[in-house]
Parts: sequence; C-alpha cells; structure tokens
Amino acid sequence: MKTLPQIKAEIERATERRAELWHVLSHGHDSEVAAEVKELEDRIQRLWDEERLLRAHLRFGDRDEIIKRARHEERLARAA
Repeated sequence: MKTLPQIKAEIERATERRAELWHVLSHGHDSEVAAEVKELEDRIQRLWDEERLLRAHLRFGDRDEIIKRARHEERLARAA
C-alpha cells in the first residue's frame, strides 16, 4: 500500500503532465495526445480515490472491522 505522500506526489506529477499535454493540444488536435490526456485523467481519478480510501482507513480503521462492530451493535440493540 502506498503512503499519502507517495500518492500526492503521483497526483502532482500526473497533473503537471496533463497540463503539459493540454498546452500541446491548444496548438492543435492530436489524437495520441488526447488519448494520453484521457488516460491521465482516469489515473488521477483513481489516485484521488486511493487517497480517500487511505485517509478513511487511517482515520477510522479497517473497513471490515467497522462493519463487524456496527453489525454487533445492531444485534445488541435489537436484543435489548
């Protein structure tokens, strides 16, 4: 699993590269450059998703453990 600084660095590099490509596209359409922009946008979105998941994990703990605790609390509430 990557660390937050690693993810942020990847986002920054991908964003800088995307800006460079948009600059190239501003001079005229190039289908290869446009395809790379699309790939970078998808990658940036995945990186942001990964960062959100990691932040939630660091803040609240493992997702499966949270669900297990919530189900246990729900069973206790129903039993009461």
